[in-house]
Amino acid sequence: MATIFILLSQNDTESLRYSEVRQLFEQQKVDSFIVEGDNLIISLKEPLNGTLTATHKLYDINIFYNDCHELIDRQYADGIITEYDYSVGWEAPWWLAFVPYILIFAVFMLLWYFIMNKGAGGDKGAMRFGKARTRLGSAEKNKVTFADVAGADEEKEELREIVEFLKSPKRFIEIGARIPKGVLLVGPPGTGKTLLAKAVAGEANVQFLSISGSDFVELYVGVGASRVRDLFEQAKKASPSIIFIDEIDAVGRQRGAGLGGGHDEREQTLNQLLVEMDGFGTNEGVIVMAATNRQDILDKALLRPGRFDRTVYVGLPDIKGREEILKVHIKEKPLAEDVELKTIAKATTGFTGADLENLLNESALLAARRSKRFITMPEVEEAMIKVIAGPEKRSKVVSQKDKRLAAYHEAGHAVVINKLQHLDPVHQISIIPRGMAGGMTISLPSEDKSSSSKSEMLQHIESLLGGRIAEKLVLNDISTGASNDLQRATAMARAMVTKYGMSDELGPITFDSGTNEVFLGRDFTQTKGYSEKVAAIIDDEVKKIIDEAYEHCLLLLKENMDILDLTANYLLQNEVMDGETFAYVCAHRALPEPAPEPEPIKGSQDPDIPLDSPAGFGGYVQEDDSYRPAKKAPGDGLS
Repeated sequence: MATIFILLSQNDTESLRYSEVRQLFEQQKVDSFIVEGDNLIISLKEPLNGTLTATHKLYDINIFYNDCHELIDRQYADGIITEYDYSVGWEAPWWLAFVPYILIFAVFMLLWYFIMNKGAGGDKGAMRFGKARTRLGSAEKNKVTFADVAGADEEKEELREIVEFLKSPKRFIEIGARIPKGVLLVGPPGTGKTLLAKAVAGEANVQFLSISGSDFVELYVGVGASRVRDLFEQAKKASPSIIFIDEIDAVGRQRGAGLGGGHDEREQTLNQLLVEMDGFGTNEGVIVMAATNRQDILDKALLRPGRFDRTVYVGLPDIKGREEILKVHIKEKPLAEDVELKTIAKATTGFTGADLENLLNESALLAARRSKRFITMPEVEEAMIKVIAGPEKRSKVVSQKDKRLAAYHEAGHAVVINKLQHLDPVHQISIIPRGMAGGMTISLPSEDKSSSSKSEMLQHIESLLGGRIAEKLVLNDISTGASNDLQRATAMARAMVTKYGMSDELGPITFDSGTNEVFLGRDFTQTKGYSEKVAAIIDDEVKKIIDEAYEHCLLLLKENMDILDLTANYLLQNEVMDGETFAYVCAHRALPEPAPEPEPIKGSQDPDIPLDSPAGFGGYVQEDDSYRPAKKAPGDGLS
């Protein structure tokens, strides 16, 4: 090999084609050769074109090896080729060509496994779609009882039979009684339907299997029906037990109501639910409870006796119920002595249990933000306004023109409300933006109402028009701020004519069918059950109601322009007017005299004194080693 390198460095080399290289080997003219990289360097026995060294550029050493290795080995054995050296390229095995395909297949399998596992709700195993995703509450862990449910005495009484059956079913079976297989809890959101179901399980000390109606239906066909079967199997194994399906309208809607035909996955799930509820015996100790706020869209087969054969309506709490609910939620909250739960209950007509809990929580947050150790009435009042109308937007920049417009608009509402006898009294007037509104006139009912009379509805329409008319009277212009008022007034007038039969022209007839397809939009499916002539009369009657209300409201505001101006100017200066101040203005046609500044009491809380100062805290003054609430300022608290 050293000879070749010496020759290569001293003499010129001859570059050959592959056919010429092959010919040299066949003619036995090669003495030795070496392969370096992709170069074949040959030492010849006799000169070729004046040189003993020839070269050839190899494009593939495997081709050269496969073509010439037998010839080279034979000549080397015969002594013709004295020396050679070349590295044979690595030849890939046949199966290596399939490796990329195997890797791609493995990636797809892993991806499919992940999708399967996720679709099964995190269950262990890739094919567990059919397992119901229940939230199991054991009898030991479920500490909720009827004592935790306030403001629902009649509802609790209805459910006590279920509790008695779960505790001692033998007593009912021996006398031949059939306990309801299913109980449907119907009511507005936040009234405590889920809490009642938990309380039944807690009172009976049985297993509680909870699942949402939306958990049944998945992307894959057949999953919902399989989960229904699995749910009832779990309940039978844990018997006695309660199955609670929250928002059952997600799976129990009326069948055959869509455009996509009858073979729908939701329908298959509902069919399986109907079979399971009618398939197990009453003595198996399994009670099905469900909650919904849309009973009207449930399938009739679901509501027949033998399935959900008992319906318990969970409505809004009355004043007594609201007071009891407040007592439940204040257990962990320190209240000041000026906070009266009865006053709060009276002022929160229409609030659900969830609303009341949120009200007290917002009050606690406000008290903590103000570094108070007790929740006082101002916090409760402010929290109530926040829950009703939304948070204040004091940072929003409002021009003086818009502020004056808002002041007269809200003053117009308030004056009309005050002068009409059937409307709820004004609680607060504000021109501070809240939510989407530039101002707010809040009226709180003095008592619970279950219905409205024609005169009340007409006066409510007048109060809605008060803001627009005040703008026109004072500013000689109108704005878009009354758009929502006009929508509500028109909707109420149309309901009086078409729904409540309060039109003198049309008489006690309702033109509102009240039926709409479940899965389609109302405008798409709504049908008129009356002629075009009647439709024109309806439009005329609606316009007549609005026009008469407008004229009466206009006359009312013209007679009380002084009250309107006083209220608007007060709002421009103070932004907020409480109900007591407004009532004084309406009664005396003058603003009340400002209250004298109280003399500072030793130890009283000054706004500039921090909470941890020994001078005092909150709205409380220190007397010896005890604390008592400071005197309430005029207008504080709920009336």
